[in-house]
Amino acid sequence: MTARLSGVLRAVWPPVVFGVLALGLWQFVVRFFELKPYFLVAPTDIWAQFTKNWSNIWEAMVVSGTNAAYGLVFGTIAGVLMSFLLSRFSILDQLITPMSIAINAIPAFVLVSVFNNMWGSTSVVPRRLMVTLVVFFVVLVNVAKGLRQVAPVHAELMRSYAASSWQVMRKVRVPNAVPYLFTALRVAAPLSVIYAYVSEYFGGAQNGLGNRITSNIVNSKNAVGWAYVAGACLLGLGFYFIANLLERVATPGGAANRHREGA
Repeated sequence: MTARLSGVLRAVWPPVVFGVLALGLWQFVVRFFELKPYFLVAPTDIWAQFTKNWSNIWEAMVVSGTNAAYGLVFGTIAGVLMSFLLSRFSILDQLITPMSIAINAIPAFVLVSVFNNMWGSTSVVPRRLMVTLVVFFVVLVNVAKGLRQVAPVHAELMRSYAASSWQVMRKVRVPNAVPYLFTALRVAAPLSVIYAYVSEYFGGAQNGLGNRITSNIVNSKNAVGWAYVAGACLLGLGFYFIANLLERVATPGGAANRHREGA
């Protein structure tokens, strides 16, 4: 227990100290140079607005977080299923991979605008679909890589046992792809939050973090806008923490080895 606690402290204190120093420097620069709020807001002013508007910020976090969660779940499921198909049928890999790259290169505002026209500006589907697409590509690339990059000695051993393709997949390829899946989730979790509230900039109901950030900044309520940005940061950190927690629960040994290796 003591060893685990010391390990947690070693992992936590560097970013905490760095964050405190960065906020202190930020506060000093704003006050010393007397920067105007429209240029840069002091952390103390942001904190004051954050506590004052916490209930509204929380409501916006729930809206954006729900959209991000839906997209993360469905994007992960779709990415995993598609990666299995691509690893099984090479013709699908040749057809879908270039198309996936092309779709992923389309700017988010273009896709969200198209989705808004398809489902209506008041629907939550466009935002969730945008997040789903982003997560889908991240998971697809990583899991497909894990399914393909199997150690030759393991594949040869299974062939020597006359194992079927299904047995090779279940015994070798899937276990090899699990770390790649959690790597994808650590990337996709905060990314889903980013795209959830970025999608709100281009229409839809005015009840999420993205709309609240832009509306307050436009109305020169910079400190309030930054308070909503802080809420978005907390939401992203929460999603990242959940992804790490899932990895520790599902693969405790693998997660421990990864942290020891500094991955």
